[in-house]
Amino acid sequence: MNEPVGQTLAKGTSPQDRPPVAQVVIPARQTVSWVVAIVLVLLVLGMAYVVITGGGVRWEEIPPYIFDPTILSGVQLTLIFTFASMILAVIGGIILAVLRLSRNPVLANLSRLYIWFFRGTPLLVQIIFWFNIQLFVPHIAFGGFVLDMNSLVSPFTAALLALSLNESAYMAEIIRGGLLAVDRGQAEAATALAFTPAQTMRKIVLPQALRVIVPPIGNQTISMLKTTSLVSVVAAQDLLTRAQNIYARNFLIIELLIVASLWYLVLTSIASGIQYLIERRLSMSLGQDSATAPSFRSLLGRAATFRFGGDGK
Repeated sequence: MNEPVGQTLAKGTSPQDRPPVAQVVIPARQTVSWVVAIVLVLLVLGMAYVVITGGGVRWEEIPPYIFDPTILSGVQLTLIFTFASMILAVIGGIILAVLRLSRNPVLANLSRLYIWFFRGTPLLVQIIFWFNIQLFVPHIAFGGFVLDMNSLVSPFTAALLALSLNESAYMAEIIRGGLLAVDRGQAEAATALAFTPAQTMRKIVLPQALRVIVPPIGNQTISMLKTTSLVSVVAAQDLLTRAQNIYARNFLIIELLIVASLWYLVLTSIASGIQYLIERRLSMSLGQDSATAPSFRSLLGRAATFRFGGDGK
C-alpha cells in the first residue's frame, strides 16, 4: 500500500520519529439542550402574550404610580429597614459568633440556643409577636417611671426588632464559618509572636475570613430587601404597605403589585452590582496582600526564633 506523500518513513527511523499529524477536534452536538432552550423560550413568550393581551391588567395605569410620592416614601423606608437591620444583624452576629466559639460552655450554649430559636421560628411569626408584645408586657417600670409598651413598640420598632434579631442568627453562623475557615495555627503563631488577640484578629484572621464572609453577607442583604415586604402585615409603611394602601382605594391590585415588583427588581439589581464590585475589589486586594503576607511556615519559623533563639529553619 502506498503511503501518503511526506508520510513515508526512512529506513531505520522509529515510529516515534513520525511527524506529528494535526488532530481535528469536533465539538459535541448539543441538539437536546437547544431543543429544551427553544421550548422554554416559547413557553415564556406564550405566558407573556397571555398576560399582556388578557385584558385583566390596565397597563396604562402603571407608569403614573412608579414615581408616585407615596410609593417613593415606601421605597425609602424599605431601604432604611434593609440597611438598619443588616447593620444591627452584623453586630449581633459578631457577638454571637464569638460566644459560640467561646470555651465557656454557658456562653457557647446560650449562643446555640439563640441561633436555634430564631432560625427555627418563622420570621412572620416573630414580626407579629413583637408587634403584640404589649399583650403580656403592658409596661415597664423603673422606680417611679412607667414606660408604656404600646407607645414604645410601634410598627416600625417591631419590624426592625424582628428583622435584625432574626438575621443575627444567620449572621452568627456566616461569621463563625468564616473564622473557622482560617487555619487555627496562624492565630497560634501570631500569639507566639506576642500579637495581642485584637491584633491577631485584625491583621491575621479577619483579612482571610472576609473572603468567606463578604459574599454571604451580600446575598443576605439582597434577600433582606425582599424580606422587608413581610412587615406589611403590621402596616409598617414599607413599599408593599404603601402599594396596598393605594390599591385599597382604587382597586388596581395587580397594577400596584407590578409597580412594587418593579421597584424590588431595581433595588436588588443595584445591590447585586454593588456586591459584585465589593467582591472584585476584595479579591484584588487580598490577592495583592497574599503575595506579600507571610506564609504559615514563615510565621512558625519566626515564632520558633522568637521563643528559642534559633534560626527558625
